[in-house]
Amino acid sequence: MNERKRKVADIALKLFIDKGFQDTSIQEIIDKADISKGTFYNYFSSKNDCIAEILENIRYDASQQRVAIQVGKDDKDRDVLIEQITTIMKLNEENRLRTLFENILSSDQADLKKLVMQHRVIEMEWMANRLVDVMGEEIREYATEATILYFGMLQYMLFTLNITNSQFSLHDLIETLLSYVEILILQMEKSGKTILNRFNIDFLKTSVHKKLMTQTELIDLAHQLHSHYAFQDDQQDLFDVIVYELERDPIRKVVVQNLLKPFLSSFEGKPGKAQAQLFTNAVWTYLKAN
Repeated sequence: MNERKRKVADIALKLFIDKGFQDTSIQEIIDKADISKGTFYNYFSSKNDCIAEILENIRYDASQQRVAIQVGKDDKDRDVLIEQITTIMKLNEENRLRTLFENILSSDQADLKKLVMQHRVIEMEWMANRLVDVMGEEIREYATEATILYFGMLQYMLFTLNITNSQFSLHDLIETLLSYVEILILQMEKSGKTILNRFNIDFLKTSVHKKLMTQTELIDLAHQLHSHYAFQDDQQDLFDVIVYELERDPIRKVVVQNLLKPFLSSFEGKPGKAQAQLFTNAVWTYLKAN
């Protein structure tokens, strides 16, 4: 790791938090870091690139600490997971990550907002995989939804505890919420029901980790949608034509665009409406960008 570049990124992070991303200029970073403009642009192409580096550094530090905690210990050790979560939350607090994210999400920078989403999804994936380590491979299909529920509970519990000036142990809070999540996972296993399905989760990861779906990925997404729901005749007819057109080279954009609205409307009040919306949004975005 380039230590000088890391130092500049750390200085930029402090400025972004203290002044806000929008109100911090590149020149201020240069002055504070006591470097030349050429050195800054040798490290970063823009402020956005600097933010990307900051988040990468935070993930690197988190990864190093997680590994250090886990080395030589059983992956199934629940206490190790609690210690990892506690340590990373303290690291995020030290970096004032919540403030940074609030600054970014209140800006009009779509690329930066996507970086925040990527960071959150990466953290979510880590947590889901660790839940599988601790509880067993059989809970994998429930792990992502359980992770989302966990982070939701944690966020609002911390909000309530902080706003009421309540004294609490972060370790105990994490342990308690984890025990709630374990109960929820057992209920998911027992009922076989989840709010999210593989289609939702795959779409989330694809849309966050990649700038744009490829033609092949769109077709795969279409087949995932079809595999999750038994289409009615009108839905099937529209779907078949959309997929046929997506497989053409070149795609007849006007034809597909005219089919998307009636296809989505055919799901009104029926199962799969949200997933059909995700699919049609993905197709529309692809067609507009190509």
